[in-house]
Amino acid sequence: MTHVFHRHLRQTYPVAVGGDGPYLIDADGRRYLDGSGGAAVSCLGHNHPAIQAAMQAQIERLEFAHTSFFTSEPAEALADDLVAHAPGAGTPEGASHAYFVSGGSEGVEAALKMAVQYHAERGQPSRTKIIARWQSYHGNTLGALSAGGNRWRRAQFADLLVDMGHIDECNEYRGRRADEGAEAYGQRMADLLDAEIRRVGARHVAAFIAEPVVGATMGAVGAPRGYFRRIREICDAHGVLLILDEVMCGMGRCGTLHACEHDGVVPDLEIVAKGLGAGYQPIGAVLVAPHIVDAIRGGSGFFQHGHTYLGHPVACAAALAVQREIRALLPQVRVLGDALHTKLVERLDSHAHVGDIRGRGLFRALEFVTDRDTKAPLPPERRTHARLKARALELGLMCYPMGGTLDGMQGDHVLIAPPFICTMSHLDELVDKLAQAVHDVLPA
Repeated sequence: MTHVFHRHLRQTYPVAVGGDGPYLIDADGRRYLDGSGGAAVSCLGHNHPAIQAAMQAQIERLEFAHTSFFTSEPAEALADDLVAHAPGAGTPEGASHAYFVSGGSEGVEAALKMAVQYHAERGQPSRTKIIARWQSYHGNTLGALSAGGNRWRRAQFADLLVDMGHIDECNEYRGRRADEGAEAYGQRMADLLDAEIRRVGARHVAAFIAEPVVGATMGAVGAPRGYFRRIREICDAHGVLLILDEVMCGMGRCGTLHACEHDGVVPDLEIVAKGLGAGYQPIGAVLVAPHIVDAIRGGSGFFQHGHTYLGHPVACAAALAVQREIRALLPQVRVLGDALHTKLVERLDSHAHVGDIRGRGLFRALEFVTDRDTKAPLPPERRTHARLKARALELGLMCYPMGGTLDGMQGDHVLIAPPFICTMSHLDELVDKLAQAVHDVLPA
């Protein structure tokens, strides 16, 4: 009998005891290809010697120092590194500081509070409203869940959530009309933000938050070119901060260090986490533009927020080593990402229930449908995503299926996010096992 309060209390989990590059090993010696990086976390695989060495060296020097008393060398070095490689680095818009946390949800909470405090410090305390998008995911703490647009996750805790505005998601596969091009669709969806700001009143709006590539809730959905440029214009016109949540899609996952590089925009606040530490230590960060830092420094001088483990020296040392490895692998991520897409199309594009194959870099997804022409979703009571996950695990593959792709209740997809250290043979194994699982669960 286990005394761990597991995610599912009627499920028995294999015990992970070891890792070997892109594989996890359980107590029975079975090897599982980590085709999803856990939840797009383990971008460098498992037991990476350079990361282990950096952690060991740091823990021999200093394991912890509370940030109300001290800074630390690893935190300072990591902040320098992140700022030097942030979107817009070297320009007045690029991030000048990094605020460290222990994960994505904490990062979102910090960014939301920072946005509200920024406006208050500038004499606009009425700007307290946040606008986000439906079918997004920003974390499970109450503020992050309030911003998120995953209706299923929100439903049980609705009475606890903060009132935040939401506009429709930008999902070209589902939303683009037959009579409009991709760019026109993107502009139409971006203009929903302008309409919502005007409805609420710009004097009340602090920030807009979005994922550049939507991860778990919709499955690797990026916006058409021009969408985020228009979003940036709208935010600037109304004095609203742009927060980009790159917790899942950032840190090299989409083939560029930051996913928003693809869209050519620089956010005011950017949240990074999963690929920041690659699973070797819990860590996240908010990258902060200089005008926000200047407003708080010139006002109260104090960010009214904080957690015990922010700037943890061992976590920062690990993350700095991870970032050095990731940047060297970015060309490989792009090559492998193109190859993964090609292999998925070759094996599964003709399947009767595969409606869409999409994504960027090593961040890919398949959406499943009842009918390819109508794009009708599979009946939710079949729990196709859960059965697919279980079958893939039986075959020795970890993937990341989810339900509620369309509206929180209907729709199924599977997210693929393998480690950046994979080889072509690993991708072949991944696609072979995934295709087998799909055919077993959804016979054509």
